[in-house]
Amino acid sequence: MKKLTILWSILWASLLVVTMAFPAGAQGVRKIKIGVIGPMKYVQGIGQWNGALLAADEINAKGGIKVGDQRMKIELIKADSNEFLSVTDATNAMERLISRDKVDFVVGGFRSEAVLAMQDIAMEHKVIFIGCGAAANELCSRVAQNYAFYKYWFRGTPHNSSFIARTTFIHLAYVADIMKKELNIPKIKVAVVAEKAMWADAFTKTAEVVITQQGMELAGTWRPSPVATDVTAELSAIQRSGAHIIFTIFSASVGIPFARQAGELKIPAVQVGVNVEASKDGFWQATQGKGNYVMTTSTYALGQEYNELTKPFVEGYVKRFRETPTYTADTYTVIFYTLAPAIEQAGTLDPDKIVSSMENRGVYKAPSNNAVEYLKDPEGRPLHDLRWGPGYSTGNAVQWHDGKLVGVWPYKWKLTPDSPEVTYRGTVPYKIPPWVIEKYKK
Repeated sequence: MKKLTILWSILWASLLVVTMAFPAGAQGVRKIKIGVIGPMKYVQGIGQWNGALLAADEINAKGGIKVGDQRMKIELIKADSNEFLSVTDATNAMERLISRDKVDFVVGGFRSEAVLAMQDIAMEHKVIFIGCGAAANELCSRVAQNYAFYKYWFRGTPHNSSFIARTTFIHLAYVADIMKKELNIPKIKVAVVAEKAMWADAFTKTAEVVITQQGMELAGTWRPSPVATDVTAELSAIQRSGAHIIFTIFSASVGIPFARQAGELKIPAVQVGVNVEASKDGFWQATQGKGNYVMTTSTYALGQEYNELTKPFVEGYVKRFRETPTYTADTYTVIFYTLAPAIEQAGTLDPDKIVSSMENRGVYKAPSNNAVEYLKDPEGRPLHDLRWGPGYSTGNAVQWHDGKLVGVWPYKWKLTPDSPEVTYRGTVPYKIPPWVIEKYKK
């Protein structure tokens, strides 16, 4: 019995030595858990996951994020929000990320109706949620209206709906001017085609006004379902309207059948505006090559550079995932360039201190942004929204040229007569489709 007691004493002493040699947590170092939430069966969610994966792997390869006096690696948790089809599914996915998976941060979200609901859940739990897909202005105006509750929300990408609209109207005017000059069309007629979705409602109404303000004629407005698979009725009506330009407002899958069927019918009108699906490499195959010459506002194009950070990111993404990143892949930017530095500056995972760090960090560059800066409302209250304009974040416009996705804007762009001219490295001129030239050139 005495020998057994001595043996147990030796074992406990050995365990104590091991414990002292390896401090608490060394055998299972605490990781920073980041939830990536989005429609994972669609291009938008796939981009969100891929961008986050690339950022996490690059950060972890360098030892992780320095939090105080220790380095912590990132663990990503994927959550399929199914938000195109169900807001309830989206809120349930967010609740699981926070309550079951115990994430420290969340990035992603796409459909504004769903993100507004998911935002409330994250805010209730005081979890920092950086949006990487939804454009609704309300997501950020809430921060100004109720800062104490909504301060844990930040917009990562895209611009808000107002800035997106402003950018696409600039694209519209740019293309209209080219058509007037090259095809000698005295007055351009524009058809507006917008998916039935919350983010597109105000955008559509504004477009109808801006088109006439820009000296063009509104040919009509059509609102197909975001997931429509047949839009021949709308296209036939557009052709009868005599529209020269089709101004698209698409964030969902309807962008594929619309472009494909327009190409099959050889509608003699160019497509300009927003078509998120057209910003993905798979668009060419999905439209069977019929999406040629479709132009859309976007974020990335292989060969086009905002600054010195763009090329390494885009080429690294293409090398790994075999496709050009869509704007939702800016989960990479918000993790690598926004969240990680804010955590290191705060020296803690305390959300309130990280919010303060993000607010007070100052202006910085990112692959899709020459200067990241958060806006305030007219009363000086934080919005946690992104500044838009030359020298800051502008986005780009891409167009399909015979199977290749190229950047065509900004090209010799001046916001005002006194502004500096902007052309990003690698941008090429816009092309009018040959069948449109054939129809109108005299």
